[in-house]
Amino acid sequence: MRFLPILLSNFKRHKVRTLLTVLSLVIAFVLFGYLAAIRKAFQMGVDVVGADRLVTRHKVSIIQLLPASYQARIAQIPGVVTVMSQTWFGGIYQDPKNFFAQLPVVPDEFVKIYPEYKVDPAQFEAWKKTRTGVIVGDASMKRFGWKLGQRIPLQATIWPGKKGRTWEFDIVGTYHIEKKGGDNTGFFFRYDYFDENRTYGKGTVGWYVLRVADPSQSAAIAKKIDATFANSPAETKTETEGAFVKGWADQVGNIGAIVRAILTAVFFTILLVAGNTMAQAVRERTHELAVLKAVGFTDGEVLALVLSESTLIAVVGGGLGLLVGWLAVMAGDPTKGALPIFYYPIPDLIQGIALVFIVGLLAGLLPALQAMRLNTASALRSE
Repeated sequence: MRFLPILLSNFKRHKVRTLLTVLSLVIAFVLFGYLAAIRKAFQMGVDVVGADRLVTRHKVSIIQLLPASYQARIAQIPGVVTVMSQTWFGGIYQDPKNFFAQLPVVPDEFVKIYPEYKVDPAQFEAWKKTRTGVIVGDASMKRFGWKLGQRIPLQATIWPGKKGRTWEFDIVGTYHIEKKGGDNTGFFFRYDYFDENRTYGKGTVGWYVLRVADPSQSAAIAKKIDATFANSPAETKTETEGAFVKGWADQVGNIGAIVRAILTAVFFTILLVAGNTMAQAVRERTHELAVLKAVGFTDGEVLALVLSESTLIAVVGGGLGLLVGWLAVMAGDPTKGALPIFYYPIPDLIQGIALVFIVGLLAGLLPALQAMRLNTASALRSE
């Protein structure tokens, strides 16, 4: 490429202006990485949900309860392998900022529904024998410095107990999910202990999770379940686990749309900044570009020169921003636990790399066309 020395020379011509443009790109792509991780965190593990799992909830709202008696009737639906209930507990450990999911479940049903949750067999047996027992994700164990055998008090916000708002649980085991994107922060305790000790709502649950024998029949099974409880005081809506998780996350807003809106605004601004930088550079070098065309550079080569310069700035700034963003996200959840699933998704990283080149080409396109159409004789006379 015969204009490579010219390209590198132009890159160093106005160091302060170039540095500020590069820094703006760095900040934009660091923000891109953080928002990608936050969006993934609010999906709450939607990428690792089971293809063979459905969730049956109240038709009106996720937060409305269902009768516990529904479980036996759902289990009788053809195609349903096993079913279990879950209920949002919403307790506080020491500080409201210490957010993590707490759910009462039946141990034997739990391991059948979630085979990806790896629990030591001895610890699982201890869980079944200990009424106040709980198994905790290894991420929460590490976060709070908990140990096996430790008694954990939670302050109830929804479900006061017979002894007041303080519920006590004994850690008898831990679990982990090997697949990336799994939530290793959960706190699972026994439903019988929960139901016997809460002061109201006995015999109700939050929702049901069920496994089906054939995922291709999920839609038909969902219709059968909802038809079973049609016209009852608590009608149901059965959907895929992924749809349920997304719906739960969307209670705080459409995070995907919010992230896209922020990124659109940021990159539109950066595009204007980078485009203005390139336009100034072309205006300042009008005579030089005319000389290049006079000594034999074609219109296409002049176009390529300007586009290469804008792309080089974008690659340096955007590439550094992606790297810094990757390292920052890999350092861990900045909220110290409020976002249990927090990592830089590979598809978003690839999208970021593509975006670097798109920003570079778009920023330089109009100045490059202007340079290509430059009239050599007029430009030489203008100096």
